[in-house]
Amino acid sequence: MAFHIVLVEPEIPANTGNISRTCAATGAHLHLVRPLGFDTDDRTLKRAGLDYWHAVKVHYYDSFQEVRDRFPEGRFFYASTKARLRYDSVAYRDGDLLVFGKETKGLPPELIEENMDTAIRMPMTGDVRSMNLSNSAAVILFEALRQNDFPGLG
Repeated sequence: MAFHIVLVEPEIPANTGNISRTCAATGAHLHLVRPLGFDTDDRTLKRAGLDYWHAVKVHYYDSFQEVRDRFPEGRFFYASTKARLRYDSVAYRDGDLLVFGKETKGLPPELIEENMDTAIRMPMTGDVRSMNLSNSAAVILFEALRQNDFPGLG
């Protein structure tokens, strides 16, 4: 098993590239839900992922429902500034799916409302609207890995 990072309609290639590098370093799977705001041959995407793309398990979907269908028994956690639960208050398990929305809008509000019991947030000051997508994904993934004693990592 492994943790999963799900990016729903990511817009900035450098963020997705950085997240792919984090996935390569941790063994997490990367799931990209179209439409993407960039071409997967984008120079910035490739540069941000450096030469680690061969080590990333990347999966593509045409809708978020396809991800749900692929993991019918999966535990999904939805990152949102509108969530009540702090990301560090959840007991993560190997195989969990960490879901992030597009950089400019986040996840659809109805998705958060329907899943408020598994929606998670990072604490921040009121002066900042949101954290950078790749930083958020790394922070939350590493909390999940830490809670599980960094399975398979040296």
